[in-house]
Amino acid sequence: MLQLGHKATLKIVKKVDFGFYLDGLNMGEILLPKRYMTADMEVGKDVDVFVFLDGEERIVATTETPFAEEGQFGWMKVSKIENVGAFLDWGVSKELLVPFSEQKVRMVEGRYYLVYVYLDKLTERLAATMKIEKHLAKDHGNFKVGQEVELMIWTATEVGYKAIIDGKYQGVIYKNEIFDTISTGQKTKGYIKKVREDGKIDLTLEPIGYVKVDKNAQKILTLLSKTKGHMPYNDKTDPEVIYKIFGMSKKVFKQTIGSLYKQRQITIADTGIDLVVDKK
Repeated sequence: MLQLGHKATLKIVKKVDFGFYLDGLNMGEILLPKRYMTADMEVGKDVDVFVFLDGEERIVATTETPFAEEGQFGWMKVSKIENVGAFLDWGVSKELLVPFSEQKVRMVEGRYYLVYVYLDKLTERLAATMKIEKHLAKDHGNFKVGQEVELMIWTATEVGYKAIIDGKYQGVIYKNEIFDTISTGQKTKGYIKKVREDGKIDLTLEPIGYVKVDKNAQKILTLLSKTKGHMPYNDKTDPEVIYKIFGMSKKVFKQTIGSLYKQRQITIADTGIDLVVDKK
């Protein structure tokens, strides 16, 4: 069933002077205005569109792609402030309203904010809110430790960052799990580190277990190949130095070089680690 605020693939059924009419299924015929027409479009062909209400309360389609659909979160820039609220640039020419009642703090023109896109039940118009929490699931899902998930970085906290998991759940990435620069609104892959008894979810940006070792092992081997097979670091090196050079905790570094040593890919000495060269 076709829904407002969502993308769909619809068939072109009629051409008129001001655009194409599309088969909107349960919504009847939907206008794709002339400004979105391209040379390859013709009656009978399918076209990928986004469906919403225009300023005249008509159901219309656009080939523009929104940064987020209804029921999704997005990182968007405030384009202007008016007497009804803030308007966001969200990838569609008709800007998205955040009413003052849906702003946790007063939005500022030119700044970016994480918002949730919803369909106003009274007007059937799309709008956005800064009140993220009420649109997140109350449970912790059925995640397994080590499971790969899609994350959107939500906000910085004293202990690290809150993140939205798979567009529905929330979790925390602690500072000691962050080895690269991340920022609010960023989308990235993550992994379930722990589902706590209180239902909260701990996250990590690195694969865990053997996969993690393999990934970090490749990183160390690559660095060794670029430094003539020797690096002056080992399990006695200060954690801060390890983090700066390798982008990993000292614990992970020790596990990884231990694994590489057992595989006879490196040697470990007081002077550092050395790449084992195959002399065959």
